[in-house]
Amino acid sequence: MTFEKSESGLVRSLSLKDSIMIGVASMIGGAIFVLVGPGMAQAGAALMIAFLLNGIITVFTALTYAELGSAFPATGGGYKWVREGLPRPNAYLSGWMAWFGHTIAGSLYAVAFGSFFAHLLKTSGVIGDDTGIPVDKILAVIAIIIFTFVNVRGSSDTGKVGNAITFTQLAIIGILIVAAIGAMMFANPNWSDNYTDFLPSGVAGLALAMGLTFIAFEGYEIISQAGDEIRNPKKNIPRAILISLGIVVSVYILFTFVFIGGLNESVIGMPAWEFIGSFGELGIIEAADQFMPFGALIVLAGGLVSTLSALNATTFAASRVSFAMGTQYNLPFVFSKIHPKYRTPFVATIVSGIIMLILAVSMDLTAIAFAASVMFLFLFTQVNLASITIRRLYASTVEYGFKTPLFPLIPIIGIVTAMGLSIYLLFTHPESWLIAIIWIAIGFVIYKFYTSKKELEHNAPLVFTQGPKLRKKYRVLMVFDKRSAAKMYKMARSIAKDKDGEITVLDVVNVPRQTPLSLTHGFGDKGLKAIEEFKREITGSLRNRYLVRLAHDPTEAILQTTEEQDINTLLIDFDFLKNNRKLLSLTTCDIIGVRLRKTFDEDMKNIVVAYDKGRHSDLGLEIANSFQKMEESKIRIIRGVIEDPKQETEIVNRINEKMFELELPKIQFEKVYSDSNIITELLKNFKKEKNALLILGAGNQTDTAFSPKTLSILDKSGKSAIVVRNHRFSEVHARSFANFIMPKIIQVKFIYQIYVNIMQKIYTMRAKSHKERDDDDYFNA
Repeated sequence: MTFEKSESGLVRSLSLKDSIMIGVASMIGGAIFVLVGPGMAQAGAALMIAFLLNGIITVFTALTYAELGSAFPATGGGYKWVREGLPRPNAYLSGWMAWFGHTIAGSLYAVAFGSFFAHLLKTSGVIGDDTGIPVDKILAVIAIIIFTFVNVRGSSDTGKVGNAITFTQLAIIGILIVAAIGAMMFANPNWSDNYTDFLPSGVAGLALAMGLTFIAFEGYEIISQAGDEIRNPKKNIPRAILISLGIVVSVYILFTFVFIGGLNESVIGMPAWEFIGSFGELGIIEAADQFMPFGALIVLAGGLVSTLSALNATTFAASRVSFAMGTQYNLPFVFSKIHPKYRTPFVATIVSGIIMLILAVSMDLTAIAFAASVMFLFLFTQVNLASITIRRLYASTVEYGFKTPLFPLIPIIGIVTAMGLSIYLLFTHPESWLIAIIWIAIGFVIYKFYTSKKELEHNAPLVFTQGPKLRKKYRVLMVFDKRSAAKMYKMARSIAKDKDGEITVLDVVNVPRQTPLSLTHGFGDKGLKAIEEFKREITGSLRNRYLVRLAHDPTEAILQTTEEQDINTLLIDFDFLKNNRKLLSLTTCDIIGVRLRKTFDEDMKNIVVAYDKGRHSDLGLEIANSFQKMEESKIRIIRGVIEDPKQETEIVNRINEKMFELELPKIQFEKVYSDSNIITELLKNFKKEKNALLILGAGNQTDTAFSPKTLSILDKSGKSAIVVRNHRFSEVHARSFANFIMPKIIQVKFIYQIYVNIMQKIYTMRAKSHKERDDDDYFNA
C-alpha cells in the first residue's frame, strides 16, 4: 500500500484506529493494574469518582490538543504549538520537558515489564528466588531494544504491533470485567452493600486518589506527536484524542466498579475496597484470585501486555518530539534524519532508546516519574496558553477541523487545573519539583549557550557583525530601513542616552524561500553596503552594534535577534509592524512602530502624547521624556474623554504620578470631550501645530493588533507618528535568569543543600504521620 508523505518527509500511515490505540495504550498502560489498589486505599469505592473527575479535568486540555492537532497536525505536537504561540525559549523548554517525560515513562514501563516477567518466572519455578542476576533489569533492556527496533522499522509496523498488544490488553481487561460481573450476579447477591461506605476517607482521600492516578490520563499527548503520520489529520486527530479519552475513563470506572462489587465481603471479612487497598499494587491480583480460577496469572499477563503497550507508545512519542526538535535545530540536526527505506526518524528513535536503556538500568525511576508528571503539567499549561495566542493569530488563515467550545474559557480552565495539580505535587512530592527544576535549568543553560545560537545560525545566519565588547544593561534594537534609518536612529539615540543604554542596528536581507540560505553567496553585499553608508551619515557610529542577517522570514530573524540580544525596546517601521501579529505576540520587549514625514526634524520639536488609561500611554510619556531631554522638545498631553468628566480624577492622578516619576516639569494636559466621534475632535486638536510628532498607545490587543482608534488617527492625522506598545516583562530577560541561576548551578553544594533541606522536611512529616498512626493503634488496642 502506498501512503501519502507529509511535508516533514514522514509517511501518513496511521489510521484513526491506529491513532486511538496509541492513545488507549499510553493511558491505560500498566496503571490499571498497579494504581487501582493504592487508589482504593485512599478513596475507597469513591475511586470511581476520582477517575471521573480526573477525566473531566483533563478533558479541558484534551479539547485544546484536539483543536491544535486539527489546525497544525505536525510531528512534535505540543512543542510545535508552543513554538507558534509563545515567546522563546518556551518552545525549546516544552520540547525538552516532553522528551524527558516520555523517555522516563518508557523506562518506567520497561522496568515494570521486567519486574512482572521476573515475578512470573519465579512463581512458575523457571528461575529461583535468588539468582544473583538482575533478571528484571535484563528483561527491561531486551524490551527496550525490541521496541526501539520496531519503531525504527516504521510507524505502520509500530501501529500493527501496538494494535495487537493493545487489543490483547483490552481483551484481558474485558475477561476480568466479565468475571467480576459474573461474581456479582452469582456469588455475591448483596453486591450493592459493598458501596455503602462510599467515601471512607472523605474529600481529602478523594483528592489524594486523584493526584495518585492523574498520571494515567496524560497519554493523549502522544497522539499529537504523530501529527505528520496520521491520515486525514484534521479530522482524525481530534477524534482519536476524544475517543481514546472516553474509552479510557469508561474502562477505569467500570473496572473499579465491578472489582469492588465482585468480592463477597462475608468471605473476605472486611469491606471490598479495604481488601483491595490493603494489598496496594497487588490488590487487583488478590481480588482476581477471589472470583476466578488463575486470576492472579491473568492479571499478571495483563500487566505484562499493558506495560509493553505503553512502552511502545512512549518510545514512539519520545522519538517524534526529539525529531521535531532536531528539524528546528533545538537538538543537533542529526535528530531530524529520516531512514531512507523505512521513512522513520531513526536517529531520534535510537538515541531515545539508548537513554531509556541507561535510565532503566542505572536509576530508581519512582521519584523521577513524579518529576515527569510535573513537567507534563507544565507542558499542558504552555499549550493552553499558546492556544489562546494561536487562535488570535491564525483564526482567519488556518482551517480548523475542530474548534474548542466556550473559547477561551476552556483553555483557561485547563491552565488552572494543570497548575493546581502541579502545586498539589509540590506539597505531596516536593522532590519531583526539585528534579523538574534542575532538569529545566540544565535545558535552559544548553539553550542559552548552544541551541539558540545554532537555531539562529540556521534561520538567520550572520553576514556581518560589529560592535564593542562591553555590553550595557538597557538595549535598543533598530530594524534598519534605508528610507528612514537616519530619522529612526535619532529616536533610538535619544532613548539609549536617557536609559544609559546601547543601540543595535539590524539589517535583515530577505532571501526567496526557494533559495537555500547555504547557497546565498553575495546576497549580503547589498546589506553591507547600506550599513556602511548609514554609518558615515551618523555621529557616534563606533559606539553601536551592527548586525546583517540573511533570512527567508524577516519576522523570525527579528524575533530571534531580540531574544538573543536581550533587547528591551524595538524600533521598527510601522507599515511592517501593522499587520504582523506574530511579531507583536511573540516579542518580549517594548515595541515602537515608526511612521515619519520628511519634516521629522521639525516635527520632533513638538511632541503630542495621546494619553489613554493603559500601560502603553505610560510608555508614551517615557519616550516623550527621552526626546525632550535630547532635543529640547515641547510636550503636550491630550486626553480624549467620552465618559463623565468626574471620572477623570483617577487619570489625572496617574498622569501626575508618572510625570513626578520621570521628573518631567509640570505639564498642563488638555482634555477633548465628545459625545459622538472622539477621533474627529482629537484630530482637530492635533492640528494646532503645523509640525508635531504624535505618540499613540497601541490600545486594546485582545482582538486586533492595534485599536481602531489608534489606526484611524494614524491614517488621518498626516503627521509624523509613533505607536508604542509596552510589554509587561520588557525588563525581564534571559540574561537576568542566567545571571541568577548560573552561579547556583555551578555551586553543586547549593543544589545539594536544597535537596537535603527538602528531604529532611519530608522525613519529619512522615515520621510525625507514623507516630500519630502508632498512637492511634495503641489507643485502639
